[in-house]
Amino acid sequence: MNKSTEQFSGLPYVMTLLNCLLSTWYGLPFVSKNNILVSVINGTGAAIESIYVLIFLIFAPKKEKAKILGLLTFVLAVFTVIALVSVFALHHNGRKLFCGIAATIFSIVMYASPLSVMRTVVKTKSVEYMPFFLSLFVFLCGTSWFIFGLLGKDPFVAVPNGFGCGLGTVQLILYAFYHKNKGATDKSTADDKPSSLEMGLPNGNGNVDCNVKPLQDKA
Repeated sequence: MNKSTEQFSGLPYVMTLLNCLLSTWYGLPFVSKNNILVSVINGTGAAIESIYVLIFLIFAPKKEKAKILGLLTFVLAVFTVIALVSVFALHHNGRKLFCGIAATIFSIVMYASPLSVMRTVVKTKSVEYMPFFLSLFVFLCGTSWFIFGLLGKDPFVAVPNGFGCGLGTVQLILYAFYHKNKGATDKSTADDKPSSLEMGLPNGNGNVDCNVKPLQDKA
């Protein structure tokens, strides 16, 4: 365990947290009726994502930590404003419409947050920083909620998750194309480094290998 976030982005975790919070709020009985299942599942998701974000903040580099902490503050502020406005300024259908639109927008933002990682995959032709199971469950989650929204005739559930289903499909296609190149970047970097023999450094048993060929001067 290297206790490092390496090049993984914390953006998807924070945006997923916001999505779970808004979806939990949207599913509450005083906002939308007969959607308690949405609240229960997304409330559990919010608790899990909070743990993920906390772990990321603990092990992230100082610069990335400050960035994610600022984003987390913004996310909590957005949720607080939406919740307060919906409670004190809106009622009945107006409240459901406002919270539904907010949940839809930030659900789409959540699903779009891995786009930077997908760009990295295409650029490096390596899926090292796009785990397969994360992509798989983005697809499964988006598909299942999309079907749920269609069956319940709830566009605020169906629309963003339909987008997530499509994006998850794209991630799986990218993984199918580049999965054999996983870790190729590190390997090529390692291959470019001079070996201990070429540099005359200590070998495995701690002794200096003197059988080093002298470098030829270039003409």
